[in-house]
Amino acid sequence: MLRRRSGVALWRQIAEEIRFGLAAGLVDAAGKLPGEMALAARFNVNRHTVRSALKSLADEGVVETRHGDGTYVISTPRIIYPLGRRTRFSDGVGAQARSKRGVLLESLTEEADRQLATALGVSVGAPLVRLQTLSEADGVPLALSNSWFDAVRFSEMAEIYRDCGSITESLRRQGVDDYVRQSTTVEARHASETETDRLGLSAGAIVLVTKAINTDRNGVPVEYSISQFPADRISLTVQSDRDWF
Repeated sequence: MLRRRSGVALWRQIAEEIRFGLAAGLVDAAGKLPGEMALAARFNVNRHTVRSALKSLADEGVVETRHGDGTYVISTPRIIYPLGRRTRFSDGVGAQARSKRGVLLESLTEEADRQLATALGVSVGAPLVRLQTLSEADGVPLALSNSWFDAVRFSEMAEIYRDCGSITESLRRQGVDDYVRQSTTVEARHASETETDRLGLSAGAIVLVTKAINTDRNGVPVEYSISQFPADRISLTVQSDRDWF
């Protein structure tokens, strides 16, 4: 369903609808999309709008037009990212990428509001360290995250993460040798302007949003995070780890 007068051009919305329709039976067995007229009728727009959407997808390398034959999907597998009892970016991406790294975009000290206080088991107003990070695989942005930590317990979080680029290693250097995922919620929505810019997305792109709490061996929360993953680059899968549910 297109959102007219939403501020996002119709052709951009159609490009995203086509992108995610690829996995929902929009293409035939050979990977061919319906013709422009059929797509225009499907979305109730003119052919020029459809043509602009297809050109955008072609520029991104999602589809290709074969002269006299039609438009075909260029198969690009998504990264499979598992969510389980021990969710780690490098381990999750694993051998699917040659290189992985985390980049610190910003660090702040702020007071815990009610939601953050509840998630981290601290008092409202307690000082927290917030890191905004970008996780990449083979140079491609896969996750934009904001993570909060108790500033008293993890006062050196920003400096250590800037040095090593890993939440796991940063926690280990501050006395947390292991941690587990207490809970994860997942939702999907259109990317914000900041997310579009940081993740290198087209306007109107869809992101998968996770909200997660990690705890140490004693069940004490050590991290609350909100992460955005480009839905066309990554698939989130829930692992059936023992004691996960």
